[in-house]
Amino acid sequence: MPRPPKRRTVDALPQHDYFKPPGAPLSGLEEVRLSVDELEALRLKDKEGLNHEACAGRMQVSRPTFHRILASAHRKVAEALTEGKAIRIEGGRFRLRRSYLCSHCGQIVSGDGTGEADVLTCSSCGSEELVRPASGRRRRRRRRGGGSGGRG
Repeated sequence: MPRPPKRRTVDALPQHDYFKPPGAPLSGLEEVRLSVDELEALRLKDKEGLNHEACAGRMQVSRPTFHRILASAHRKVAEALTEGKAIRIEGGRFRLRRSYLCSHCGQIVSGDGTGEADVLTCSSCGSEELVRPASGRRRRRRRRGGGSGGRG
């Protein structure tokens, strides 16, 4: 039985999860599914211009694994572009890199997961006032007063 795939680290979820050729009705288009980790590989290598070793380090995978992810993404995008198919971005085995919320403008800023928020700056406004967003877990409230639990 093969080992389950390791989760790949991505900086952020995509802003848009669907692309299609302009002017083509959606109902008649075939789709190519691009996973979130494949999109991250494209972004790091082709947009950011990082080498394979740096990309693999950012995604916390081995270089051969990064190469396979990138090759799969290139094949899918090439298929969609040459055959006029839509691209749906969804799924994959990934985890989000640590992120911070800019106190000044509300923008979400990704960190490297190892440092503190004060070394990062907001990409929108340049502010260094970044805080960790709420995790969504509710915290227990402590009762005020003495340990007896009664009033009065």
